[in-house]
Amino acid sequence: MTDIETMPGAAGGGGKIIALAIEDEVKTDYLNYAMSVIVSRALPDVKDGLKPVHRRLLYAMDGLGLHAGATTKKSARIVGDTMGKYHPHGDLALYDALVRLAQDFSLRYPLIHGQGNFGSVDGDPPAAMRYTEAKLSRIGDEILIDLKKDTVDFVPNFDESEIEPTALPAAVPNLLINGSSGIAVGMATNMAPHNIVEVCAAVCAYVDRPEISIEELSRIVTGPDFPTGGLIFGRNGIKDAYKTGRGKVVMRGRFNIETTKTGREIIVFTEIPYGVNKKLLLERIGALIREKEIDGISNANDESDRDGMRIVVELKKDAILKIVLNQLFAQTALQSTFGIINLALVNGRPRCLNLKELIHYFVEHRVDVITRRTKFDLKKAQARENILNGLLITMANIDEIVAVIKAARDIDSAKASLKERFLYPAARAKPENYTADEIDGRVEAQAQAIIDMRLGRLTHLEVEKLEKELAEIKVQIEYLKSLLADEKKLRGVIKDETNNISEKFGDKRRTEILDGEIESIDIEDLIRKEEMMIIISNLGYIKRVPVSAYKNQGRGGKGMISAKLAEDDFVKQIFVASTHEYIMFITSAGKAYWMKVHELPEGSRTSKGSHIKSLLTVSPNEEITAIVSFKEFSDEHYLFMGTLRGIVKKVMTSDFSNAKTRGVIAIKLDEGDKLVSALLTGGHDEIVFISRKAQALRTNEESIRPMGRATRGVIGMRLDVSDELCSVLRVDKNESMMLISEYGFGKRVDFDDFSPHGRGTGGQRIYTVTEKTGEIAACVTVKDGEEIMCITSQGKSIKVDVEGIRVMGRNAQGVRIVNIEKPDFVVGVDRIVQEDVPPTSSAGQLDRETGAETEPVKDSADAAAANGDAAAGTADAAEDAPDNGDAPRDKPDVPDNGDVPDNTPDENAPNEDGDNGELF
Repeated sequence: MTDIETMPGAAGGGGKIIALAIEDEVKTDYLNYAMSVIVSRALPDVKDGLKPVHRRLLYAMDGLGLHAGATTKKSARIVGDTMGKYHPHGDLALYDALVRLAQDFSLRYPLIHGQGNFGSVDGDPPAAMRYTEAKLSRIGDEILIDLKKDTVDFVPNFDESEIEPTALPAAVPNLLINGSSGIAVGMATNMAPHNIVEVCAAVCAYVDRPEISIEELSRIVTGPDFPTGGLIFGRNGIKDAYKTGRGKVVMRGRFNIETTKTGREIIVFTEIPYGVNKKLLLERIGALIREKEIDGISNANDESDRDGMRIVVELKKDAILKIVLNQLFAQTALQSTFGIINLALVNGRPRCLNLKELIHYFVEHRVDVITRRTKFDLKKAQARENILNGLLITMANIDEIVAVIKAARDIDSAKASLKERFLYPAARAKPENYTADEIDGRVEAQAQAIIDMRLGRLTHLEVEKLEKELAEIKVQIEYLKSLLADEKKLRGVIKDETNNISEKFGDKRRTEILDGEIESIDIEDLIRKEEMMIIISNLGYIKRVPVSAYKNQGRGGKGMISAKLAEDDFVKQIFVASTHEYIMFITSAGKAYWMKVHELPEGSRTSKGSHIKSLLTVSPNEEITAIVSFKEFSDEHYLFMGTLRGIVKKVMTSDFSNAKTRGVIAIKLDEGDKLVSALLTGGHDEIVFISRKAQALRTNEESIRPMGRATRGVIGMRLDVSDELCSVLRVDKNESMMLISEYGFGKRVDFDDFSPHGRGTGGQRIYTVTEKTGEIAACVTVKDGEEIMCITSQGKSIKVDVEGIRVMGRNAQGVRIVNIEKPDFVVGVDRIVQEDVPPTSSAGQLDRETGAETEPVKDSADAAAANGDAAAGTADAAEDAPDNGDAPRDKPDVPDNGDVPDNTPDENAPNEDGDNGELF
């Protein structure tokens, strides 16, 4: 309650003291201040997407004539005009607002074209306003278009000496394409920019169907499109923002993985999250390196130039890429969160808006603008029509009108005579629902136009021009009236103008949206697809080396040094796989582990590599005996395994999805047996088993049923007691078998040289083994146009064209592929897939890259690694031995636990036992 007391004054007069409750006064003053900040400073208007300071800057530039086609003027002039006429605040705040409107890293579509230093993404400040110049950009012009056609309301400025618009016409959906940010009292806005093509398409879709759902609109506007590009992980935050007006978007910088000439990996960031200061980002990375919080980085440099951003992070020799990336994303602004708050003023009140509401209010604003513009244009056209009618009346009665004017005492009397004699009769003859005052005004305008008409307008040509103009004006008037009478047609104008905006300013998205949420994102899609040599030594050291690091040599050479090994170590396996594939390791204990190829440590050709037990939880008594690569886990693809004693089994690859680095059981092995080969099959392939003593058995995979992981398998090939299974290959009629012996001899053999037999038989001869050649060391399927990589126990490798090794008969010894110096011997061979050559289709075959039925998967069982430099030897050609066909021989029975009949089947006869032979 207010109390009023009267106090005596010095001259007997009295003053008044009004007693107020302090809490009421503070509350009132605070609310007044809060509303002033909310409405007049911090929040954008939903109509034009501008805060008052931005609107006043653009309006002042319009008054100075600084349109896109004009020359620039000093920023100080623009700031001064704005401050003196519309915005009585500090010039620094005004200049900061002007600068942001010109920065292409702050706004997706800058509204001002700046000339001079307007700051940088490093956080460098702009030059002083006396040095920089500016004008409106082309898209900024679209914000002000039709401003002078009474399209928006105007209010007096702060001292009522000028007027300013309450909103701009904004033919561009500025709030959606550029976003906005601001902190008011008790509330804040943080709106994301979007791609103009998507936003314009959504506006047109809403114009066509106002009942369109948010879900349908969100399929058109796929998500924020930041000016600095980058990546957005997941769509849940985007969906929340579009439905409720609030959501969180996780952003990451875009990067590439490159390899230097020295073989080290570098991470090159070409885009960073929106709003991140590049200079501070590099300082943060440098601090993490100095404090050893990230051990895998040796250096970080900024190599950005006018061609684009380039932040280079150099990795240490033994750094694991995935770990370093995760540390960078976790501890720096390379991964940031953009919290979307779609808060804007709607009729002067702050509201949090969803996507459909933002589009709805923009369209309603455009409906109001175009309606007012149409009325303005109609009024102007009708006024012009009235003048043209008056001039044509003059032309038709020129002699009389001249006489009337000559006889008049002055201009006023001449106008009065013209009105009574010619103009009022004509106006009354064609009534158009005008009031008496409106008729007076129209006649007055006609009379003044007649008085002002020059004599040169009396020519016949001028009459034709007037008649043509009048006809055009009448068409325009009819069109404008139809717009006002039909809202659907008026909204069609909005759609057409919005499409024009999209065509004029549309561009591609800069920010890529990845569907997976951040927790499930793998870096595989960001790593270049490349064939890698995977090398494993006897002591368990593993590395990957790009195949491109090896030069091609002719067959018969000594090869290159592939690894500098310990004195008692030797290369045991070689394998070629793509960086995008899964690689599964199967150990001597029958356990399976998998990793992505790009997760393996990359080394140089001569490096030792990292120990396999630092990557996988392999027991001390286990060793890696087989490797296979594949694209994905599925129920249609099988892991087909073969052991030293000829036991085989197949398991669906989906059964191994949880193996990862801890491992799961893949096969149960007999004592003294071990896994020697594994490959990927499609369930209906033909398989060839090849033994070290040169026996080959071709059989159908369907005779071996799929089993669980913890089973033993069945007999695949019957072997001599002294023989061992060397490899398992999958039949592809478009390929041939490549065999290489212990001492470097090799050949190619056609699959068609072998007839299908039942499993559990001995097979047919595929090679003639002698003391000179040694036993078969490795086998792989190849085709013309490819290369093979061969490696020896001492780490020497050689890369050879397949076409240099011709197809021979089954008993031929082949030609020298690698020149072996004993006690060295060949330990493995693998094919190098040519990525640019599409695989030839073959029924039942699976492309290793896609899983489609095309190119067969290479045998990964006994491959072994390659690298290094040594002198190349000369080819030592060996003559073909005569092909005598099959070489049957007696074989002693192998204990089979009762799964195969005791009699040894003829090696050229099909299996007739009918026993499925499963061993559990």
